Amino acid sequence: METDVVVALNHMVAPALDVPRFFDLAAGLGCRGVEIRNDLGDGMVAGGLAAEAVARLAAQCDLTILSINALQRFNDWTEARAEEARALADYAGRCGARALVLVPVNDAGWQTPPEERRAGLRRALSGLAPILAGAGILGLVEPLGFEICSLRSKREAVAAIDELGLGDRFRLVHDTFHHHLAGEPDLFPERTGLVHISGVEDRAVPLAALRDAHRVLVGPADLIGNLGQIRALRAGGYRGPVSFEPFAAGVHADPDIAGALRASIDHLAAALA
Repeated sequence: METDVVVALNHMVAPALDVPRFFDLAAGLGCRGVEIRNDLGDGMVAGGLAAEAVARLAAQCDLTILSINALQRFNDWTEARAEEARALADYAGRCGARALVLVPVNDAGWQTPPEERRAGLRRALSGLAPILAGAGILGLVEPLGFEICSLRSKREAVAAIDELGLGDRFRLVHDTFHHHLAGEPDLFPERTGLVHISGVEDRAVPLAALRDAHRVLVGPADLIGNLGQIRALRAGGYRGPVSFEPFAAGVHADPDIAGALRASIDHLAAALA
């Protein structure tokens, strides 16, 4: 890529690949970072590989493990959630991951008054901070744009982090899809630790009906302003990774996923040069 944008891959680009083949895909495309997941196949981190094995594979491919994606329902803070966070943070520390992505409750049946919701967010951040610090990693808070989500706003996340004085432990994930859905004007590039990108090309689907299944690779037909968002983040000083995270079944089934990703990377390079 001819620009200085740091390109990375989230394992969601090719969930059928095991970790060694996923890392080979990323390295072959010239990517510098990867994100591993705990929600593919059997639901184990990196498909059940030992953390030390994942670290060795990443080193062999000259890749940085940017994150484990993710601690789900992080703002519904319970002892069970804390125990899950400890296990994920321990794995992250041992495999060399820089951060743990934190995904809020996204459930229409989980509705609480605004102040109770904000108090729950502060409680979760307070509980997570020492766990993350003990593992030497960051927490990446990812507000989701869906109307049912318990944390749609980056501003709300930043306010809670600042109220607790935890800005050195938590950053934001700016997800271009979720940012578009939320309609939030603020970008917070100086508070962003990772950017997830995916495109939408289906003009027949109204905004409120967009779901993960509509998320494809970013190309010339993108409807949600990926290029504009990336330019604005960079104008605000963001120089961190831009990680591909498409969820569409058509992307996952592409027999030439490397070629499709190369075309998307080249599109970004030409547009951002």
